[in-house]
Amino acid sequence: MGLDTRKMRFYSGGHQGAEAAFGEQAEAYGIREINFAYPGQTVARRRGLTLLGPEALKKGAISMEIVSLRMGRTFSREAEIRKVLQTIFHMVNMGHQIFALGWIQPDGTVKGGTGWAVELGKWFNRPVSVFDLEKNRWFTWKKGVWRPDKPVIRSMTFVGTGTRNLSDQGRRAVSDLFARSLDG
Repeated sequence: MGLDTRKMRFYSGGHQGAEAAFGEQAEAYGIREINFAYPGQTVARRRGLTLLGPEALKKGAISMEIVSLRMGRTFSREAEIRKVLQTIFHMVNMGHQIFALGWIQPDGTVKGGTGWAVELGKWFNRPVSVFDLEKNRWFTWKKGVWRPDKPVIRSMTFVGTGTRNLSDQGRRAVSDLFARSLDG
């Protein structure tokens, strides 16, 4: 028995690239889309736009020291990145399965802000899958390592995030994920 797409919820930030591609697919399948952003942030998708004010953003506040330790790097524009990380918290907190498009680094983290969604997903014990744009294939985090996989959407609530610089292969990975999960 398949998932009822009318009852599903897709969470993202609505940015250009991967998030827009996920949102387009969610819309095509009739899935409700919720895009978290903060006032003044530029988004590519306004469908389901949910602006997070100062109080809501505080709920996603995590020490930059913890972020740096989990990600294995420091952030030079801490004030700017803080709001982005807080919106990512809301996405991952609401979605029970995480899909991302980016680059898995040798230390097992994922490059950029996408990496924080992936780390939070791991931390919250969510199923996490990443389409590695260099290797051109999906990987799922299982037992502390990335394993090649062909993931499917199994949860009624899920997150789609990733690079703003989406390749044709990445776009195809998103459409294939939805087709593999929901067609049929």
